[in-house]
Amino acid sequence: MTSLEFRDRVARRARRAKAPLTIAMLDPLEAYFRLLTLWNAKINLTALPLDPPTDETFDRLLVEPLAAAAHLTRGLKPGSDPCLWFDLGSGGGSPAIPLLIARPSMKLTMIESKERKSAFLREALRCAGLAHTASVLTERFEVVAGIADHAHSADIVTVRAVKTDGQLFETAAQLLKADGRLFLFRPAHDAGPDPAGFGRESTVRLIESPATFLSSYRRVFHVEQSR
Repeated sequence: MTSLEFRDRVARRARRAKAPLTIAMLDPLEAYFRLLTLWNAKINLTALPLDPPTDETFDRLLVEPLAAAAHLTRGLKPGSDPCLWFDLGSGGGSPAIPLLIARPSMKLTMIESKERKSAFLREALRCAGLAHTASVLTERFEVVAGIADHAHSADIVTVRAVKTDGQLFETAAQLLKADGRLFLFRPAHDAGPDPAGFGRESTVRLIESPATFLSSYRRVFHVEQSR
Protein backbone atom coordinates (compact mmCIF):
# COMPACT_ATOMS: atom_id res chain seq x y z
CA MET A 1 0.00 0.00 0.00
CA THR A 2 1.50 3.31 -1.10
CA SER A 3 1.30 6.51 0.92
CA LEU A 4 -1.23 7.88 -1.54
CA GLU A 5 -3.42 4.80 -1.12
CA PHE A 6 -3.15 4.98 2.67
CA ARG A 7 -4.12 8.64 2.75
CA ASP A 8 -7.01 8.15 0.34
CA ARG A 9 -8.47 5.31 2.42
CA VAL A 10 -8.10 7.18 5.71
CA ALA A 11 -9.78 10.24 4.18
CA ARG A 12 -12.66 8.20 2.73
CA ARG A 13 -13.30 6.33 5.96
CA ALA A 14 -13.08 9.54 8.00
CA ARG A 15 -15.63 11.26 5.73
CA ARG A 16 -17.95 8.28 6.08
CA ALA A 17 -17.80 8.55 9.89
CA LYS A 18 -17.85 12.38 9.86
CA ALA A 19 -14.56 12.27 11.79
CA PRO A 20 -12.41 15.44 11.58
CA LEU A 21 -9.17 14.89 9.65
CA THR A 22 -6.57 17.47 8.65
CA ILE A 23 -3.57 17.25 6.33
CA ALA A 24 -1.26 17.69 9.33
CA MET A 25 -2.59 14.44 10.85
CA LEU A 26 -1.76 12.26 7.84
CA ASP A 27 2.01 11.92 8.28
CA PRO A 28 1.90 10.86 11.95
CA LEU A 29 -1.09 8.57 11.35
CA GLU A 30 0.78 6.82 8.55
CA ALA A 31 4.00 6.58 10.59
CA TYR A 32 2.06 4.96 13.45
CA PHE A 33 0.18 2.57 11.17
CA ARG A 34 3.29 1.39 9.31
CA LEU A 35 5.20 0.79 12.52
CA LEU A 36 2.23 -1.12 13.93
CA THR A 37 2.20 -3.31 10.81
CA LEU A 38 5.93 -4.00 11.12
CA TRP A 39 5.87 -4.85 14.84
CA ASN A 40 2.63 -6.84 14.69
CA ALA A 41 4.40 -9.47 12.61
CA LYS A 42 6.61 -10.16 15.67
CA ILE A 43 4.39 -9.46 18.68
CA ASN A 44 0.62 -9.53 19.00
CA LEU A 45 -0.47 -5.89 19.06
CA THR A 46 -3.82 -6.21 17.26
CA ALA A 47 -5.96 -9.02 15.84
CA LEU A 48 -7.18 -6.77 13.02
CA PRO A 49 -5.67 -7.52 9.57
CA LEU A 50 -2.89 -5.09 8.68
CA ASP A 51 -1.30 -6.47 5.52
CA PRO A 52 -3.50 -5.82 3.68
CA PRO A 53 -5.78 -3.79 6.00
CA THR A 54 -9.57 -3.95 5.75
CA ASP A 55 -12.00 -1.05 6.06
CA GLU A 56 -12.75 -2.24 9.60
CA THR A 57 -9.02 -2.01 10.37
CA PHE A 58 -8.95 1.64 9.31
CA ASP A 59 -12.17 2.37 11.19
CA ARG A 60 -11.19 0.72 14.47
CA LEU A 61 -7.54 1.76 14.65
CA LEU A 62 -7.62 5.25 13.16
CA VAL A 63 -11.07 6.67 12.40
CA GLU A 64 -12.82 5.74 15.65
CA PRO A 65 -10.26 7.66 17.75
CA LEU A 66 -10.48 10.66 15.40
CA ALA A 67 -14.27 10.64 15.77
CA ALA A 68 -13.86 10.57 19.57
CA ALA A 69 -11.35 13.44 19.74
CA ALA A 70 -13.88 16.28 19.90
CA HIS A 71 -15.72 14.62 22.79
CA LEU A 72 -12.59 14.39 24.93
CA THR A 73 -11.93 18.12 24.89
CA ARG A 74 -15.53 19.29 25.10
CA GLY A 75 -16.00 21.58 28.09
CA LEU A 76 -12.31 22.34 28.56
CA LYS A 77 -11.48 26.04 28.78
CA PRO A 78 -9.34 27.42 25.92
CA GLY A 79 -5.92 28.57 27.12
CA SER A 80 -6.09 26.53 30.33
CA ASP A 81 -3.27 24.26 31.50
CA PRO A 82 -2.64 21.16 29.34
CA CYS A 83 -5.22 18.45 29.89
CA LEU A 84 -3.61 15.55 31.80
CA TRP A 85 -4.72 12.22 30.37
CA PHE A 86 -4.12 8.56 31.24
CA ASP A 87 -4.85 5.70 28.83
CA LEU A 88 -5.22 2.34 30.57
CA GLY A 89 -3.96 -0.86 28.96
CA SER A 90 -2.62 0.93 25.87
CA GLY A 91 -1.55 -2.25 24.04
CA GLY A 92 -1.10 -1.51 20.34
CA GLY A 93 -1.53 2.24 20.78
CA SER A 94 -5.09 2.74 19.54
CA PRO A 95 -7.12 4.72 20.47
CA ALA A 96 -4.52 6.74 22.41
CA ILE A 97 -1.99 7.58 19.68
CA PRO A 98 -4.48 8.62 16.96
CA LEU A 99 -6.35 10.62 19.62
CA LEU A 100 -3.14 12.40 20.57
CA ILE A 101 -2.42 13.12 16.90
CA ALA A 102 -5.81 14.85 16.76
CA ARG A 103 -5.29 16.63 20.12
CA PRO A 104 -1.49 17.17 20.45
CA SER A 105 -1.83 19.82 23.18
CA MET A 106 -2.93 17.17 25.70
CA LYS A 107 -0.40 15.50 28.02
CA LEU A 108 -0.76 11.74 27.68
CA THR A 109 0.52 8.91 29.87
CA MET A 110 -0.03 5.43 28.43
CA ILE A 111 -0.03 2.57 30.94
CA GLU A 112 0.92 -0.86 29.60
CA SER A 113 2.11 -3.74 31.78
CA LYS A 114 3.87 -5.77 29.06
CA GLU A 115 7.48 -4.76 28.33
CA ARG A 116 7.45 -5.49 24.58
CA LYS A 117 4.24 -3.57 24.02
CA SER A 118 5.63 -0.66 26.03
CA ALA A 119 8.73 -0.69 23.82
CA PHE A 120 6.49 -0.48 20.76
CA LEU A 121 4.50 2.41 22.23
CA ARG A 122 7.65 4.42 22.91
CA GLU A 123 8.92 3.84 19.38
CA ALA A 124 5.51 4.73 17.93
CA LEU A 125 5.49 8.02 19.84
CA ARG A 126 8.97 8.78 18.52
CA CYS A 127 8.09 7.94 14.90
CA ALA A 128 4.87 9.98 15.06
CA GLY A 129 6.68 13.00 16.53
CA LEU A 130 4.79 12.79 19.83
CA ALA A 131 7.52 11.87 22.31
CA HIS A 132 7.56 15.43 23.70
CA THR A 133 3.93 15.30 24.81
CA ALA A 134 3.45 11.67 25.87
CA SER A 135 5.09 9.00 28.01
CA VAL A 136 4.71 5.28 28.69
CA LEU A 137 4.63 3.56 32.09
CA THR A 138 5.35 -0.18 32.12
CA GLU A 139 3.19 -1.19 35.05
CA ARG A 140 -0.26 -2.44 35.96
CA PHE A 141 -2.65 0.49 36.05
CA GLU A 142 -3.85 -0.46 39.54
CA VAL A 143 -0.28 0.07 40.78
CA VAL A 144 0.08 3.41 38.99
CA ALA A 145 -3.15 4.67 40.56
CA GLY A 146 -1.71 3.99 44.00
CA ILE A 147 1.37 6.17 43.45
CA ALA A 148 1.01 9.53 45.18
CA ASP A 149 2.26 11.58 42.22
CA HIS A 150 -0.45 10.11 39.96
CA ALA A 151 -3.38 9.85 42.36
CA HIS A 152 -6.16 12.34 41.54
CA SER A 153 -3.97 14.07 38.92
CA ALA A 154 -5.82 13.30 35.67
CA ASP A 155 -8.45 15.33 33.86
CA ILE A 156 -9.27 12.40 31.57
CA VAL A 157 -8.93 8.60 31.59
CA THR A 158 -9.57 6.54 28.45
CA VAL A 159 -10.13 2.78 28.20
CA ARG A 160 -10.69 0.34 25.34
CA ALA A 161 -10.51 -3.47 25.30
CA VAL A 162 -10.10 -3.68 29.08
CA LYS A 163 -12.63 -5.51 31.27
CA THR A 164 -15.04 -2.94 32.71
CA ASP A 165 -15.41 -4.28 36.22
CA GLY A 166 -15.37 -2.70 39.66
CA GLN A 167 -11.57 -2.73 39.76
CA LEU A 168 -11.36 -0.66 36.59
CA PHE A 169 -13.75 2.00 37.87
CA GLU A 170 -12.01 2.10 41.24
CA THR A 171 -8.66 2.63 39.48
CA ALA A 172 -10.08 5.36 37.26
CA ALA A 173 -11.54 7.12 40.30
CA GLN A 174 -8.14 7.03 42.00
CA LEU A 175 -6.44 8.60 38.98
CA LEU A 176 -9.04 11.27 38.20
CA LYS A 177 -9.36 14.69 39.75
CA ALA A 178 -12.67 15.65 41.27
CA ASP A 179 -14.99 16.22 38.30
CA GLY A 180 -12.57 14.41 35.95
CA ARG A 181 -13.98 12.28 33.14
CA LEU A 182 -13.71 8.63 32.19
CA PHE A 183 -14.22 7.65 28.52
CA LEU A 184 -15.03 4.04 27.64
CA PHE A 185 -14.81 2.82 24.05
CA ARG A 186 -17.44 0.11 23.64
CA PRO A 187 -18.71 -2.24 20.91
CA ALA A 188 -22.28 -1.85 22.17
CA HIS A 189 -24.41 0.68 24.02
CA ASP A 190 -24.60 -0.19 27.72
CA ALA A 191 -27.79 1.09 29.34
CA GLY A 192 -26.91 -0.33 32.77
CA PRO A 193 -26.70 1.66 36.00
CA ASP A 194 -23.83 4.09 36.57
CA PRO A 195 -20.84 2.58 38.38
CA ALA A 196 -20.08 3.67 41.93
CA GLY A 197 -18.35 7.04 42.01
CA PHE A 198 -19.39 8.08 38.49
CA GLY A 199 -22.32 9.74 36.74
CA ARG A 200 -22.88 9.10 33.04
CA GLU A 201 -22.79 12.20 30.84
CA SER A 202 -23.42 10.72 27.41
CA THR A 203 -23.06 7.79 25.05
CA VAL A 204 -22.39 8.57 21.38
CA ARG A 205 -21.99 6.38 18.32
CA LEU A 206 -18.56 6.72 16.71
CA ILE A 207 -18.72 4.23 13.82
CA GLU A 208 -21.88 3.03 12.09
CA SER A 209 -20.96 -0.50 10.94
CA PRO A 210 -19.89 -2.41 12.87
CA ALA A 211 -21.17 0.04 15.45
CA THR A 212 -18.88 1.35 18.19
CA PHE A 213 -19.72 3.76 21.00
CA LEU A 214 -18.05 6.18 23.39
CA SER A 215 -19.48 6.52 26.91
CA SER A 216 -18.48 9.50 29.05
CA TYR A 217 -18.66 9.40 32.85
CA ARG A 218 -18.02 12.25 35.28
CA ARG A 219 -16.28 11.40 38.55
CA VAL A 220 -18.48 12.28 41.53
CA PHE A 221 -18.11 11.88 45.26
CA HIS A 222 -20.30 9.60 47.31
CA VAL A 223 -22.56 11.37 49.77
CA GLU A 224 -20.58 10.10 52.72
CA GLN A 225 -17.33 11.51 51.21
CA SER A 226 -18.73 15.02 50.85
CA ARG A 227 -19.88 15.48 54.46
